[in-house]
Amino acid sequence: MNQIWVGLIVLAFLVAVGFFIALLIELKKTAQSLREFLKSTEDSIKPTIEELQQTLKSLRKISDDINTVTGDIKTVSGAVREVGQNVKQVSNMIEDLTSCFIVRASGLKVGIKTALEVLLSNLFLKRGGK
Repeated sequence: MNQIWVGLIVLAFLVAVGFFIALLIELKKTAQSLREFLKSTEDSIKPTIEELQQTLKSLRKISDDINTVTGDIKTVSGAVREVGQNVKQVSNMIEDLTSCFIVRASGLKVGIKTALEVLLSNLFLKRGGK
């Protein structure tokens, strides 16, 4: 009876060893397949990464160009603002000069009118008095 138990234990041990050997062979195949998959993935990803780097460089160049254009626009905008301020100052000066001339013209008109009235009234008073 002990021999049967020993025989069963040896048989179970041999089955377990066979199972582990088959498992190790499958693990080796799986590891080899994984290595091949990683190698092919690496080979296919390398060009993509290089292209991505080129794209990033292009985007950086575009960003730098946009910054340059933005700076130019700021410069032009500042110049336009200065021109606008100068036009406003000139307009204010013209308005002041116009107001001054209008006041002077009004004063001159009133002065001439008054002088004529005084002259005419003096002429008529002296004639009428003679």
